Amino acid sequence: MEVSVTAPPTRAASARVPWKAVVGGSIGNMVEWYDWFVYASFATYFASAFFPKGNETAQLLNTAGIFAVGFFMRPVGGWLLGRFADRRGRKAALTLTVSLMSASALLIAVAPTYGSVGYFGALVLLVARLLQGLSVGGEYAASATYLTEATPPGRRGFASSFQYVSMTAGQLVGLGLQIVLQRTMSEEALKSYGWRIPFIVGAAAAAVVFYLRRSLLETEAYGEQEGRPGTDERGTIRELLAHRREAVLVIALTMGGTLAYYTYTTYLTKYLSNTAGLAKSTASLVSFCALFVFMLLQPLAGALSDRIGRRPLLIAFGIGGTVGTVPLMTALSKVTGFDGALTLSLAGLVLVTGYTSINAVVKAEMFPTHVRALGVALPYAIANALFGGTAEYVALWFKKGGIESGYYWYVAGCSAVSLVVYVCMRETRDAALSRREKAADNVAVRA
Repeated sequence: MEVSVTAPPTRAASARVPWKAVVGGSIGNMVEWYDWFVYASFATYFASAFFPKGNETAQLLNTAGIFAVGFFMRPVGGWLLGRFADRRGRKAALTLTVSLMSASALLIAVAPTYGSVGYFGALVLLVARLLQGLSVGGEYAASATYLTEATPPGRRGFASSFQYVSMTAGQLVGLGLQIVLQRTMSEEALKSYGWRIPFIVGAAAAAVVFYLRRSLLETEAYGEQEGRPGTDERGTIRELLAHRREAVLVIALTMGGTLAYYTYTTYLTKYLSNTAGLAKSTASLVSFCALFVFMLLQPLAGALSDRIGRRPLLIAFGIGGTVGTVPLMTALSKVTGFDGALTLSLAGLVLVTGYTSINAVVKAEMFPTHVRALGVALPYAIANALFGGTAEYVALWFKKGGIESGYYWYVAGCSAVSLVVYVCMRETRDAALSRREKAADNVAVRA
């Protein structure tokens, strides 16, 4: 099969960033994560639509449980779509994932309520979340490998940081739409039908991205594999097990980072509203402003990693997450206004930036091309299912049990485990991802 590929510049010209590939790979990621996070952002409005009336925290627990179930589909999506990306190409996988996300968003938008069909509406919601989990499980790896492989050495940290720029932009669009709807619609209208609007928007945007991604070129690293012996083993579990040490490292280094990330992003709005007692509109505005600054920090931290390496940033996050989580979350529970909540939220997100800005490129740099997408996808998805997807559910469980501070220590403990991994792991910044790069390295060594 003939594959059109992007050929990155030589190392001498490594300052050039392939912006078309970066934008093409990340804009779909934005829509994917807009749909994923809009579920969490609007859960307080549609929780009562799919479950019987009663305790508000109990309703949120039910919707959070369905949110977590979506995460448990991520390993399946990571396996299937990671394998697909290694065997059929990064571009094909990116196109497929955004198609699945569009379908799932549309399904949520038209889901019937408990009042009209009982628990069947919750079942439709569950199916949609399973599809979203399948899609996002593959999107992360396809995007990470594409952005990493399409960018020359010396700029990969900067370029791959746009994965979290796009993820955060998706949240900002969702939160921005929520703020607009909160200020233009009544509480009753939002709970009745207004919560469906963001899912309709997500489905339409995904259709646009599908068209844009069709024009992307395949990466050089993947194109080099075509016609080579042993291509039948690409993206197989057998090949992944040959790199089991790297797979375990991905799980361990993701553990603390993903838990902290979801704590300070998707769960933050509910935490400020339910625990600190801020108005929902104020909590949403705090999240919006904090995430906007967080988004701008990602390329700066990514570029820094290109200069000093990946490990120093990961270690900085690990230390901050271990010693800073408990005092930060405790202080956030006592805020009384916008300024204090924003300042403390930003502090948490600055710490998390050490992980978010470079975790994608670190994972991609650990694996060879023929198993890179699966190697990134499956271990990462397992870690997310165990820690990221359950973050909100665990937090609400602690809250309902009257020991909410236990969640703070849980996050700090997971960060400590990841810190040990960051200290012991090898530096990946100078990894050669294609034969051209390896040849350039050999020439440099002989010189």
